[in-house]
Amino acid sequence: MIQRPIHKVLSSMARHQVRALLMGGQACVLYGGAEFSRDIDFAIFANSANLIQLRAALEDLQARVIAVPPFEMKYLRRGHAVHFRCLVPEAAGLRVDVMTKMRGVDSFSKLWRRRVTLQSEDGTLYQLMSLPDLMKAKKTQRDKDWPMIRRLIEVHYFNHYEKATASQTRFWFLELRTPKLLLELAASHPKVCRELVPARPLLRFTLKGDETVLAEALLQEEKAEREADRLYWQPLKAEIERLRHDRLRK
Repeated sequence: MIQRPIHKVLSSMARHQVRALLMGGQACVLYGGAEFSRDIDFAIFANSANLIQLRAALEDLQARVIAVPPFEMKYLRRGHAVHFRCLVPEAAGLRVDVMTKMRGVDSFSKLWRRRVTLQSEDGTLYQLMSLPDLMKAKKTQRDKDWPMIRRLIEVHYFNHYEKATASQTRFWFLELRTPKLLLELAASHPKVCRELVPARPLLRFTLKGDETVLAEALLQEEKAEREADRLYWQPLKAEIERLRHDRLRK
């Protein structure tokens, strides 16, 4: 069962018809890959009408911006996250982060079309980022994200492998981070594996059955993603530092 403070935020978003997709740790909880998360993250549609609805939901939550950047469209569209703290008693202290642009992730319109909808016991609809999109969003430089990616895909694999669809099989080939499971999958679907080697070159090692080399290739793939994320955030972090300094001077 989802925690009451989280439900309060999600129900406020639903009541005000905010086009927002749950992502981050809370989405991982609902997908079965995590047990607890201290904040709540959303991908949002950054247009004027939706931001008006979002402001209304945040006002219900008595949510206040707690850091730079300010809550403005231009910062969201550049890729920044805007951070809020809820003061309403039902969700007091809960942090809410919103963003609209992420490295390696499709536009919000595409994410919205692929969304997953869950319904709570009281009828509230929870709009989640799809699992494949969530995996792309989680490929960051943060240490905590990579074990979560591995666990989420393992959970999905074990829940569906007996009656897997073609799209699920392709998803596992492209995202699994567990050498033994990749080898198992390649043994069952060698043709699909060969077809996907151009998209994920390390799959050639699954066809050779070399677990040691495959494990090293997965590590190098992770390192490359971490470095790409670091470079992506470099100018954004520099802008944040400038905003902090400007605020201190005022």
